[in-house]
Amino acid sequence: MQNKMGTMPVGRLILNMSWPAILSMMILALYNIVDSFFVARLGEEALAAITYIFPVQMVQMSCAIGTGVGINSLISRRLGARKFEEANLAASHGYRLAFFNWAGFALIGIFLSRPILEVMTQTPYILEEGTKYMTIVMVGSLFVFVQVFTEKIIQATGNMILPMFCSILGGVFNIALDPLLIFGIGPFPEMGVAGAAVATITGQFFAMCLGQYMLFGRKHPVRVKLRGYKWQGHIVRDIYAVGFPAILMQCIASVMQFGMNMILNSFTETAVAVMGVYGRLQSFIFMPVFGLNQGVLPIMGYNYGAKNKQRLMDAYKKGFAFAFAIMAAGLIVFQLFPHEILGAFNAQGNQDMYDIGIPALRAVSWCFLPASYGIMTSSVFQGTGHGFMSLWSSMIRQLIGVLPIAYILGKLYGLNAVWWAFPLAEILGTAYLIIAFVWLYKKEIKNLGE
Repeated sequence: MQNKMGTMPVGRLILNMSWPAILSMMILALYNIVDSFFVARLGEEALAAITYIFPVQMVQMSCAIGTGVGINSLISRRLGARKFEEANLAASHGYRLAFFNWAGFALIGIFLSRPILEVMTQTPYILEEGTKYMTIVMVGSLFVFVQVFTEKIIQATGNMILPMFCSILGGVFNIALDPLLIFGIGPFPEMGVAGAAVATITGQFFAMCLGQYMLFGRKHPVRVKLRGYKWQGHIVRDIYAVGFPAILMQCIASVMQFGMNMILNSFTETAVAVMGVYGRLQSFIFMPVFGLNQGVLPIMGYNYGAKNKQRLMDAYKKGFAFAFAIMAAGLIVFQLFPHEILGAFNAQGNQDMYDIGIPALRAVSWCFLPASYGIMTSSVFQGTGHGFMSLWSSMIRQLIGVLPIAYILGKLYGLNAVWWAFPLAEILGTAYLIIAFVWLYKKEIKNLGE
């Protein structure tokens, strides 16, 4: 039977593959925003607490998503090359990697939560509530690792619908439980900031359970072997050839977030709270593009494996056009409605939140347009097995770019200038991506299939 990734018109295929992932990512962004919305009702320090923890959560999610990208890329390439047994082995290895990843983060949650927070702040309330939140989400991270890896295995086969239902279920539980556990409504205990963490891992648990039913209770072009299985190191290496750079890319974002928190804290903790709000709000713009990326990546990987240059390039061009349109819409919203956006997270009507936040949202959102090119070009690198080329892009933008530029602008021109580091760094990353893509095209894509 022919695979739709090699036959369906590319534009329709991208929409067909992407809309479930886009919906899933939008739900993920929504419950991150809902977390912040309800936590903000507890006060600015509560919002700052989860903002300080956000870089550590980003590292956790980077390992989940990065390894998942490696699994997805390897499976789709093997399916495109019609190496079905190797695709099964990739899925089987990838599934087990969830448990290894979880073990490391559970130990971090138990032993290092408070020491990590103490590096960033000495405010007693933030230390106490932040430690509780971080411990819960780290120890409970097994659910998200198994869920993400399960979704990536299924997505690599071209089925984007089933993973969407998992995300919807997890999001519904998270959103519903947030106010109940944070404020102690009805029979539920009042847990404060920790309640948001419990709501998060509970949603992840139910999403994981549905994912296991879908993975093992239905037929797919790939099969996860639970018995008669032999660990093969070269398959893990193939997964992490793409997955490790993807992990490092996300970890670099975490280091950038950590560094930005330190720079902003030197001005005021209100600026840190604004950064936390922005981080969750911009995810509502970026998540649809990441969902689009999830739909485009297996198409690129499959057609690269099948040596079909035209379909690979069509997926890249059309994917970029869709991504640019989404980011342009996000830019318009951030430029026109920053006061209304911030108002949802400013329960106490703190004027400083508006004074700092409005110019911040307007400045940072100019990074959206070049970021659309960066995300789609990185997908080409990942889909063709060149994950390290994406890694260099992240390093240039977020370490060589954002942090030094933010520090210099802050010293020279003050807090309002710090936010312009994001669009300036994105321009640096775009210049690198253009050069790297031209090199890859000439070396591997131009003569593909000839």
